[in-house]
Order: sequence, then structure tokens, then C-alpha cells
Amino acid sequence: MKTIKVLIIDDSALVRQTLSEIIQSDSHLEVAGTAGDPYFAARKIRNEIPDVITLDIEMPRMDGLTFLKTLMSQYPIPVVIISSLTQEGSHLALRALELGAVEIVAKSEIRNTKEHLEESRIRITDAIKAAYNVPVKRVALNRQPSENIPAGKPDPASLNSPIYKTTDKVIAIGASTGGTEALRYILKSIPADCPGILITQHMPAGFTKSFADQVNAFCEVTVKEASDGERVMRGHAYIAPGGKHMELYRSGAKYFIKVRDGELVNRHKPSVDVLFSSVAKHAGQNALGIIMTGMGRDGADGLLTMKQAGAKTIAQDEATSVVFGMPKEAIKLGAADQVLPLHDMPQSIKRYA
Repeated sequence: MKTIKVLIIDDSALVRQTLSEIIQSDSHLEVAGTAGDPYFAARKIRNEIPDVITLDIEMPRMDGLTFLKTLMSQYPIPVVIISSLTQEGSHLALRALELGAVEIVAKSEIRNTKEHLEESRIRITDAIKAAYNVPVKRVALNRQPSENIPAGKPDPASLNSPIYKTTDKVIAIGASTGGTEALRYILKSIPADCPGILITQHMPAGFTKSFADQVNAFCEVTVKEASDGERVMRGHAYIAPGGKHMELYRSGAKYFIKVRDGELVNRHKPSVDVLFSSVAKHAGQNALGIIMTGMGRDGADGLLTMKQAGAKTIAQDEATSVVFGMPKEAIKLGAADQVLPLHDMPQSIKRYA
């Protein structure tokens, strides 16, 4: 694997130092330079174009969003946003994704505390590697999919259980890099009476609520950050809180959500495999599983488990995936009944509903 050269842009010397140490700890990454504001960064980019940039939002002399707009018009370099956990910061970070940034890392994830150091290192280095694999030339403002772009096996005895004879349906979706825009497209295209949707999007704590609120504003379905113990309702989409795993469980004839802490699963928390495995166990053939754009293989085993439990399964195709990692791994396992472009997914969901 090529060594990925990273330019760090942040006005905090401590953040620059901590990020540099984390990046240098990975043999596939190299710090190409650091800059305290976008003006210093611009000079460095003119001398040497990095492979990936980590970018703070709030900085002196020029804010990160203004710099990002200028950068994307001149040098389409993959960008990982570093942002605070404030409501304001999360809103601006989500705006940065719309402007062409690839990944978000919460600023709290780069604090050098013993209990979080390894998770922080994994999250940051994986985000940089994912960004490097994104073909940035495909990232544009207000992008829409082109219309021309054509966990173990369940107990077989459980498949005959009355639990699988209910008419209640559940849709489970997993995504990572590129997933925020793909989810916007799907959620705004489905009707208000759609079955309950559970979504695991790899995203740090503090951003999922802002993302849910933002998407909810233009959807017929109600989009919200999931809460522990709440019932899954038709016409609602529930997004796993950043930094927590989300599972489906059943009580009587109704489905409910469990939100919990735990170890990283497939290097992620929330993990798509955790969601998919719980849906396979508690919904079986009454579920639809969809795995979308993202780096790595989180969700591939879980989608196979869903298929083995009788669920219908879909993987996003390569042409419309920003990063064809997670869907590719699921397809290799034979976990997907269908491989579809993004623009065909809303209609497929409607048919299932």
C-alpha cells in the first residue's frame, strides 16, 4: 500500500501534535506537514499536494468551510473534517460533507486519554485511509446519483417460530464513507407509511442527532436519532447514535430498539454487523437489509446472516458507491439477493413495503 501523505490544518498546536503522533503511528500514513490556518495551508499545498487533508472548522483568518469551497474548486483533495461536539460544530461539519468533505472525526476523539487512545487511533487512521480511497472528482455540490448509472448462522428451528409470522416489517440499512448523501437521497424518496427503518451510519458521537434533524426537515418519514427502549414505528427512520451500538429486539408483537455501549466491532461503534445480526435474530424473513457505500467489511457477515434468516437483502453497486468496500465484501459472501444502483433503491423499498 502506498504511503498516504497527510496535511493537518488546525489552529491548536496541541491538536496538531496529537494528530501527528497518531498518524505517524501507522506505517501506511505520513505527516506531510501541519498548518495553523488555511493561509499557511495554501502555501504548503502550492509546494506539495498532499493525499489527504485533515481540516478544522473554526479557525482564525479563514473558516474551514470557506477554505473547503476554495480547495475543491482548485485542488480536489480528500478532506477529513475535525470538529467539536457542539451543536454548532456538528451542523457545520455536516455542511462540510455537502461541500465535498469525505469523513468526520469528533475533536474529542483525538484526546490522548488511556481509555480511548486505541479507539481514537483506529477511528482517525481509518477515516484518513477511507478518504484516500474516495475518487474526489466525483464529489460535487448538491450531488445526486446519475440517472444513467444503470454474523453467524441462525438456528434453523427458530425460522419456524411464531415470531416470524408477524406482518410487521423492518428495514435495516448500513453505510459508511459516502453514506450521508446516499441516505439523504433514499430517505427523501420514500413514503410516510414506510415500515420502520433502522440505520447504522458510521459517524462519531455528537453528529448523528444533527444529521437526523437536518434530514428530517425534508422527508415524509420522521427521521430521528434512536433512543434506548423506544418502539419501532411505521413512517420512522432511526439513526444509531454515534459511539453506541444499536440493536433490534422484540417484546410481544412489537419491535423495540436497544442502544448500548460496548467494544468496537469490525473497528466501528456503531457497527452495521451488530444491527444486522439483531435484525436477523428478531425479525428474520420480515426484514429487508441494505448495505451501502463504505470502506472495510462491516455489515457483510451481518447481511449474510439476515439472508440466511429469510430476509431480503440488497447491496449498492460499484458505480454509485463512493467507496465500494462494504457492498463488495457482502457480494463476495453471496449475502446480497440484489445489487442495485442507488437511484433504484427507493423504488425497491417501496415494493418491499
